[in-house]
Amino acid sequence: MVEIIGIRFKKGGKVYYFSPGDIKVETGQHAIVETSRGIECGEIVIANRMVPDEEVVAPLKELIRIATEEDLKIVEQNKIKEKEAFKICEEKIAFRKLDMKLIDVECTFDNNKILFYFTAELRVDFRELVKDLASIFRTRIELRQIGVRDEAKMLGGIGICGREFCCKSFLSDFQPVSIKMAKEQGLSLNPTKISGACGRLMCCLKHEQASYDELLKVTPKVGAYVKYANGKGVVTEVNLITGKLKITPDDENAIPIILDKSEVTIIKDAEIRLNKEELKELEGLEDR
Repeated sequence: MVEIIGIRFKKGGKVYYFSPGDIKVETGQHAIVETSRGIECGEIVIANRMVPDEEVVAPLKELIRIATEEDLKIVEQNKIKEKEAFKICEEKIAFRKLDMKLIDVECTFDNNKILFYFTAELRVDFRELVKDLASIFRTRIELRQIGVRDEAKMLGGIGICGREFCCKSFLSDFQPVSIKMAKEQGLSLNPTKISGACGRLMCCLKHEQASYDELLKVTPKVGAYVKYANGKGVVTEVNLITGKLKITPDDENAIPIILDKSEVTIIKDAEIRLNKEELKELEGLEDR
């Protein structure tokens, strides 16, 4: 076992482990630590805790200190600097006529580096832009191209559910989301219905998939052949949440009936598959 503390540098961002040394910390405090980007200030979200060695990527970097009032003032000053840098960078992008969209700017705590995040359809030659920015800010400049999911996470917004984006509020890492998940959850495979503001499959499909996996184990699928009290038939519609099934009886003269899944026995279950047309129409929704 090893003692760790967890620090987050952004709201909804990934939690990184550090060694607390001899310092006892409390959640909500801010701390100064060294990262791959330089010296940074983050919020402590996990207080001193023992975790198994295999959960830690060794070696852990040690906590430098609990942030002081002076440190927090520097953080606020850096936020002002980031806004100024954003405006200046946008002006330089327009001047250079670069086909890129600036999304966010971050300044490390020690002012050793300024990071500019942008999106672009194609590869961008930004070497002259870096020179422009370096001559203005007199520090290391890094431009980083990000995807549309990362853009949504940085900018935030309100989803179709009426809540803040999951990626902005609590989702620290993006999980792989597949079209098959939407199919298994009985959703309409309409791109506008199953994609988020980023234009990719909604993250909530992944959150809910475990529950649907359990329901699919005990519920006949569309196309399953089942028997019930008065006969046999094929399942044509399924509501996984309520467990209700629409069944077309073998008897051609009989009308479709609605039964609960507990009222039928599966003779031969079906398999949920995506056809080529569906995959082609939704091509690109799974991309990062």
